[in-house]
This record gives sequence, structure tokens and C-alpha cells, in this order.
Amino acid sequence: MNKIKFAIIGCGRIAERHALHASSYGELVAVCDILKERADELAEKYRAKVFYTIEDLLLLESNLDVVVICTPNGLHAAHTIQALRAGFHVLVEKPMAITVSDCEAMMQAATEAGKQIFTVKQNRFNPPIIALKNAIEQNQVGKLYSFQLTCFWNRPADYYQNSWHGTELDGGVLFTQFSHFIDLIYWLFGEVAQVKALTKNFAHQDQMLGEDSGVVLLEMQSGAIGAINYSVNSSQKNVEGSLTIIAEKTTLKIGGEYLNTIAYEQGEKLSIVNTVSEQPPNDYGSYRGSMSNHHKVYENLVQALQQQKPYYATAFEGMKAVEVIENIYRSAKNWNHEISTETS
Repeated sequence: MNKIKFAIIGCGRIAERHALHASSYGELVAVCDILKERADELAEKYRAKVFYTIEDLLLLESNLDVVVICTPNGLHAAHTIQALRAGFHVLVEKPMAITVSDCEAMMQAATEAGKQIFTVKQNRFNPPIIALKNAIEQNQVGKLYSFQLTCFWNRPADYYQNSWHGTELDGGVLFTQFSHFIDLIYWLFGEVAQVKALTKNFAHQDQMLGEDSGVVLLEMQSGAIGAINYSVNSSQKNVEGSLTIIAEKTTLKIGGEYLNTIAYEQGEKLSIVNTVSEQPPNDYGSYRGSMSNHHKVYENLVQALQQQKPYYATAFEGMKAVEVIENIYRSAKNWNHEISTETS
């Protein structure tokens, strides 16, 4: 069976992770970046062809199956649509896009091209999360009453210097840092009925346009209620990425920095195990990202294309995570406006 042939557009930090697995699970044919030095370095490391514009890559390199989009968040939609219209499948890094309308345009382009959009939802592969998903589907937890998602990470000032991070291309902390976590709310608990959110920028007013902290209240269509408390102001390093559920048959907290340990479990036991050292997080020197489960992403993608197996995260699900975040920011904008009006 022929190897799946990949090209990567955007040769930043996360592209290193993609290049490793694209070359392991298939063949990395080409890389592309408008920054020549960055593109040259990745191309040399993996003996791939190098391009400096997307147009040149899509026009001149036809020996491809999948184009991997690792560009800034706000460019995901445009670059995905370009690749689809050129006749290639697309694997797009998180978030799928930063507006629901862009996601819809991407899916329409995929339909018209007869190609697939593969999204990256790597937290779904954390063993404790898989066990919880299975338990929910088998009705082991019973009726869900409430949940708490907590994301306390660190992003220093230099993270935003000379970067698209914190700009309009970023979209906000929930898109760039925590969209993996927001995805789990929809995947595990279903549709969100309504949200109420408050956000503030405490420590990054000179570095970023959006918020660095937020609190969110949610009501699910099932009737369950939930809360999200997030920040990138944790001192020195990431300290917590956790999900707590209180349900009819169990009370459970999956914790640690990256949803990889069991803080407590009461009631019906779900056979969930700790995974502290199984998959270390993506390490970028001055800061760390989410659990490094990209090998599972590529394994699934190859199986989907070569064996017609269902891919683990559909484009529609990618859009639903964007929808939740978009609604959170819309609520926060309205609430912040109400507060400023009342105090003026």
C-alpha cells in the first residue's frame, strides 16, 4: 500500500511535531513558509521540497495526498479552502477556524472538492478522557448534574513578542491555548444551550488584544450545568488542566496539568488510570503546550484514507468547538459592556 504523502504549510513550532509524525506514518514531501529560514530548516531536516508561497506549493507539487495547515489561527480557513480547491485533503491544526462562518465555508469547499477535512483534537486521546467517554456511553456515570473545567497555564510576555499570538490572527486564549479543552465539553456532554461569560486582561495588556483570564457559566441541553475557569497568568509554569464531573453514580476529577491524572473518584469506579509520564506535553522552551498525542492523530488519518475507517474528530465537531468559543466571547463582550455602562 502506498504511503500517504503530506505537505506542511506553516513551519513554526507545532510544525515540528507534525513533520515528525507525517514522516513516520507517511511521507513528508514538501514544506512551505513565507519565512525562508524557517522553511529551509524544516525541509533540510526531513529532506523535503521547500516552497515559500502557498500558491507555488499547490501549483507545482501535485504528488500529494494531504496538506497540513499549521499557520496562524486566523488563516486556517483561507489556507484550508485553497488546499481543498487544489484537490487535496486537509489536516488543520486547532482551532479549525476562529468563526463558525469560516468553518461552514471550509466544509462547503470540502464537499465541492470531494475531499476531507481532518481536525486535531488531541486531548480526546488522553487515556482518562477515553475511559470517561466510554463510561458515559455505557451509562456508568448516570445523569450528569454538573462539571467544572479548569485551565491555569502560563504564557510569559516573550511568548507574544514578534509573533501573531495576541493579535487578530490569534482569536483569543480559548482558541489558541484551550480549544482542546472546550472540544471535550461538546464531545463528552453534548450541545450547549446557553453561556454567560466574563473576561479580563490583567497582566498582558501590552502584549495581547484579548483576555488573559475568564470565567464561564454554561447550561447544557441535557439540563446539566457547568463552569469554566481559565487563565494564562499562572506564575512561572502551567499548573492545572482539569475536568471535574458530579453525576448520579460518580464524582470524578481528572486533573494534573494536562488531564492526565486522577485527583479523586467516588461512587461507581470507572477503571480510569493515571498517565503522568505516558505522553509528555509539547515543550517549547519558555512554555509548554498540551499533551503530545499527534501520533494518534496521524494514525487515525492514515487509517481513514487507506482503510476507510471513521476519523475520530469530524469537521462538524471542529466547528462545534468554535461555536462554543464564539458564543463565550459574544457573551463576555456583552457582559463587559453592561458592567462598564453601569459603573460609568
